[in-house]
Amino acid sequence: MAQRIPGALRAALGPRWEFTAGGRHIEVRHPNRGTPYRPPCKAPSWRELLDSLETGFARCGAARDACLPLRWGRETELTISAVQALDPLLKDGQLRTYRDGFLPQPVVRFTGRRDAAGHLEDGFLTSFVNVSRVQRVGSLDEYGAILDGWLTVLSRLGFHARHLSIVGKLSPWRRRQVEGITLRFRHLDHTLGDIVLLWNTEHPERMAVDLGSGLERLAWARTQERWHQLIYGGFAGAAPPTTLDAIRTATLLLGHGITPAARGAGGITRRVIGAIDRDAVRLGVGAMVRDMCGYWSLFSTLRAPWSAIACAIEEEATCEGASLPDKAGSRGRAV
Repeated sequence: MAQRIPGALRAALGPRWEFTAGGRHIEVRHPNRGTPYRPPCKAPSWRELLDSLETGFARCGAARDACLPLRWGRETELTISAVQALDPLLKDGQLRTYRDGFLPQPVVRFTGRRDAAGHLEDGFLTSFVNVSRVQRVGSLDEYGAILDGWLTVLSRLGFHARHLSIVGKLSPWRRRQVEGITLRFRHLDHTLGDIVLLWNTEHPERMAVDLGSGLERLAWARTQERWHQLIYGGFAGAAPPTTLDAIRTATLLLGHGITPAARGAGGITRRVIGAIDRDAVRLGVGAMVRDMCGYWSLFSTLRAPWSAIACAIEEEATCEGASLPDKAGSRGRAV
């Protein structure tokens, strides 16, 4: 299958692209690469960017589907990727998926790259929107067509083909009952995301594609704006970056009804709020929470109003002397 991928991509993308395929490595670039990139004069709103993506994917045959629940409770406590929508097909041996098509999926991950001081580097967040196209495919031709469609979507967003490239290894990786081949697409020097061809190890004919990027990363690459200013707007200098990232993530978690607890998904909410600087909370977090609620509501309906979320963050972040029971039933350390 890996040996057939270059041919499938050539057939899908046509003669406009240059292919370098040697051994297990493949690189696809535009012949007119190297021309300067000029960001748009006016940056789109988050709503406008999301609407453009939805329209572009729909034209490629991938209608928008509902988000997965944030509380996952299977192999992970939280949803960490839209690819989990493919679990029934790839892991459970069923001929179905949880979702199909375009998924702007809010996720929470703690794997973002950090600097020597432990702060998240530009381009990384604990909570972000995984922009994905997930669907079952029956052939490599469909796989190639999905990649070609994605390049069309990017073009409509303002990313010219000459600034894009696709790189990766054709050697499959394996995680338990699933195998896959990952190719990454880049805009200039920034990786935007990847397209992954996946199949069940015992039933390789059961194939699917997960094409993914991040909404925030797409906006960053398109506008070339400073990362923290893009993400936090007027709040960018109001508190330390770690606190801003934690308030953003806590708003998402609490908005989906995942309240602080000793363990499980609620334990993640408690961990996130614990990263908030107490001094930054003393004057309240309502303004930023209200702004973040407006953002997260673009993708799914939140269960709690912004005022209740703000109160929950402030109470949890400033509590003193509270303790949790340990596994043996005694009282744990103060949090």
